[in-house]
Amino acid sequence: MDEQLFATYFTMTGFHAAHVIGGLIPMAWMLVKSLTKGYPQAMHHRVEALGLYWHFVDLVWIFLFPTLYLIF
Repeated sequence: MDEQLFATYFTMTGFHAAHVIGGLIPMAWMLVKSLTKGYPQAMHHRVEALGLYWHFVDLVWIFLFPTLYLIF
């Protein structure tokens, strides 16, 4: 039973890491674009969508980590 719990923990941690990396890549792209050419007003909805995605990933981790930590 312990192996299954550890596998669940590391799988969820890996999924979280993948989503963090998936958010950092567009953030880096937006940062470079805004520092070099500027970010057009018409594309500001993308910044907001990325912010919502990032906070969703953070919110899931806030609940997921303590839940999995309490199981172990």
